[in-house]
Amino acid sequence: MLKPEYEPLNKAELAKILRVASHQRSAFRDALTELEASGELNRGKKSRYRLASRHKRARLESFTGRISFSRDRKRQSAFFIPDDPQAHAAFRAMDRPRIFVPGRETGTALDGDKVEVHLVKNEPPPWHRHSTRSRAKAKGGKGKDGPQNRENREELHARVVRVVERARTRIVGRFYSKGSRATVVPEDGRLPTSFRLTRTLPEANQGDIVVAEFGGWDSPHNPPTAAMIEVLGRDTDPGVDILAVIHRYALPLEFPEAVLREAEAIPETIADEEIARREDWREREVFTIDPADARDFDDAICVTEHPDGTWELAVHIADVAHYVRPGSALDREASKRGNSVYLADRVLPMLPEKLSNGVCSLKPGVDRLTHAAILTFDSRGKRTGARFVSAVIHSHRRYAYEEAYQLMKLDEGAIAALKEEKERGLVRHLHRAWRLAAMLREKRYANGALDLEFAEVKVVLNEEGRAVGVKRSEYDESHQLIEEFMLAANESVAYETKNAPAPSLYRIHEDPDLGKLQEFAEQARAFGHVVGDVSHRPELQKLLGNLRGKLEEHSLKIALLKSLRRAEYSPEPIGHYGLAKVNYTHFTSPIRRYADLIVHRALRRVLSRRKAPTAPEIADRTPTVPEMAAIAEHISRTERIAAEAETDTQRLKMIEYLEHLCDGGSDEETVFEATVFEVMPVGALAELDLLMVKGMIRKDDLPPREEYFFDRGRSEFRSRAGAPAIGVGARLQVRLHRVNKSRGFIDFVPVTENSRSGKKRRSKAG
Repeated sequence: MLKPEYEPLNKAELAKILRVASHQRSAFRDALTELEASGELNRGKKSRYRLASRHKRARLESFTGRISFSRDRKRQSAFFIPDDPQAHAAFRAMDRPRIFVPGRETGTALDGDKVEVHLVKNEPPPWHRHSTRSRAKAKGGKGKDGPQNRENREELHARVVRVVERARTRIVGRFYSKGSRATVVPEDGRLPTSFRLTRTLPEANQGDIVVAEFGGWDSPHNPPTAAMIEVLGRDTDPGVDILAVIHRYALPLEFPEAVLREAEAIPETIADEEIARREDWREREVFTIDPADARDFDDAICVTEHPDGTWELAVHIADVAHYVRPGSALDREASKRGNSVYLADRVLPMLPEKLSNGVCSLKPGVDRLTHAAILTFDSRGKRTGARFVSAVIHSHRRYAYEEAYQLMKLDEGAIAALKEEKERGLVRHLHRAWRLAAMLREKRYANGALDLEFAEVKVVLNEEGRAVGVKRSEYDESHQLIEEFMLAANESVAYETKNAPAPSLYRIHEDPDLGKLQEFAEQARAFGHVVGDVSHRPELQKLLGNLRGKLEEHSLKIALLKSLRRAEYSPEPIGHYGLAKVNYTHFTSPIRRYADLIVHRALRRVLSRRKAPTAPEIADRTPTVPEMAAIAEHISRTERIAAEAETDTQRLKMIEYLEHLCDGGSDEETVFEATVFEVMPVGALAELDLLMVKGMIRKDDLPPREEYFFDRGRSEFRSRAGAPAIGVGARLQVRLHRVNKSRGFIDFVPVTENSRSGKKRRSKAG
């Protein structure tokens, strides 16, 4: 290779010249891979090798972090995110919060693995530079010195050189066997095509969903290995689909015995001496508002309006820290889980049921311990004070959101007509609370907060866990009321801990990448919206205001959320972009989030230094700053995993529901109003207005008589027969065409005059 006359050779040619024996070929391929990974060799066109110096290839630096693969198994490209805060900041300074990893450079890494990478700059070979200059000059560009060509000449990417730590220990997929060879094909498209099974179970049948223990992966030239440990069953068996998701994300199904023993030892009643050391709110009109199916009630409220127009808001939060002591088995398990996970058919709680649905849950009619934020406001909704107390409450009422909303719409005459005096008082309390919440909400948006809320559609399941319907939940005033009060409490706690010499956790949301914001703006323009400079917050707020109530509101808000950075936890209070808050944390959900439990302990430590009553063993064992950083990284990760699992199960059940409709298993209609959100040469991506689920209208399924063709310039399908174009923002009636739960796809076909015969069917959302 050092000789000037050397011409690049592929693996087979190199093996032949070097006389590599057949039994040495595998080791030879591994050696080439290592040399390529180390930067000594470069693999060019047609996988031919040459010394890297011939390409002026330079390794910049080595970093460790997590690798995240795309869901497209065919491409298998990935992104690298560093775990070192300084490296993270350096990447962001380069406007590269994550670095692209080409598929050929991912080595033996699996999605989520902690890896070591080398950052690499590639200078294209001479023939590429020549052709680039020629094309640029032909277009009147700047040729060699043009900025676009400079970017092309020096593309930065990452190359995996070592897997530091595996993220996955289990693989979930379909079992296949042929002769003596057995494989599992992962359900997760971010993983390799198949794993070779070194062990199977006799009860496994062809196509079964199975769980396998990851064995290893030594070379990208050979498949990774795994050993079958459990057979979940056929994908059509009740509950198997959700179990597969649980195992895929390694979510814990059961609590260890030591944790359950600790939970069972907690008394059901509260000792008199404990009540005596707390503020007694049991006679005050405290109540809760939660989802209809909720069982873990974290928060309760009480609102007082004084004659002079000032306000007092008491936000009572379950005092989980009283029961879950640092270092206990309960604490270790809660830390490990990080949060509760709300799947389509079940909840995987952070704490055992004895606590989550029992002694910690702020149920009506029973005494419960709380950690309360007592906030005061002037007549215009400006916060004037805050104090934090240990309290005991006796909730007077439990409202579901839907019930609370209906009562909030009653006028005074309807309230006076209610039979019970207690109920009349509580409904007036609801109205009073909304008046304060509305002021806080108005002030928050005036300060620059983004309106990122939207309606949700959830699938209704029967007793067997099968999808039988859908339910749409609007983000109405009852939700907004609770949101405003929780935000106010979280902000006040963050301000308190930030100004104390003690570590704590904060909820942060960094400023967005401007390039991604511009991409979102282009999407909004495609729908006909007039969009200003979205890097200026007022313009972004204006656009979000214009979306309110529009059919495209849901999809464009999802698109905006994807263009923003992900909110996460940090020991550094750097602020929250979406909420437009300088100080923000999570304090209000300690039953289901470990972050909130840590914040409760940190706040107690702050208060103890001011001689407030507290339990010393809680205050003295608050994590140090480095420990806080590690906790923040861990629970940010468990939160992401939970969100992905929750989304996966909801989509699975939505597809199951649509599959049921498509197969004629229901009298509900299968014709829907839809909006086109993206157009590609292969087809158009459309969202059903009612169900808010996306599917494809494939080019091959467009009506033949309309003679549709893809217009690349306009990014739309146009008809030679004069039918309306199908582009972004187009409104269509579509019919369910193909739905496949196992493969995860939904296909629609446009409804034409010729296809309208028969009973028209449309799904109902109630």
